Amino acid sequence: MEWIALIAAGLCEVLGVIALRRVSLTRSLGSYIFLACSLGSSFLLLTYAMAFISMGTAYAIWTGMGTAGSTLLGMFVFGEPKEARRVFFIALILASAIGLKIIT
Repeated sequence: MEWIALIAAGLCEVLGVIALRRVSLTRSLGSYIFLACSLGSSFLLLTYAMAFISMGTAYAIWTGMGTAGSTLLGMFVFGEPKEARRVFFIALILASAIGLKIIT
């Protein structure tokens, strides 16, 4: 269950990044509420997961999911550059998170 919570926390983190973009573009109340709910849910789920998973591993996976997910959304949804270098470094982040899971 804790791994599901950690994955959900990472997904909420990505939603929070999308909300940050919306807030900067629209400044609407709904965007602020979505931002608070998504980031709040992310932190609550991360806190729960860290009760069972080591802090370093949980935090690395959470930040890796947030970074990789945000970068991929930027490339495929928001029209940011799609360069091989960016994909390579996203793969390194994901490989590092998987490596931490394997060694713990």
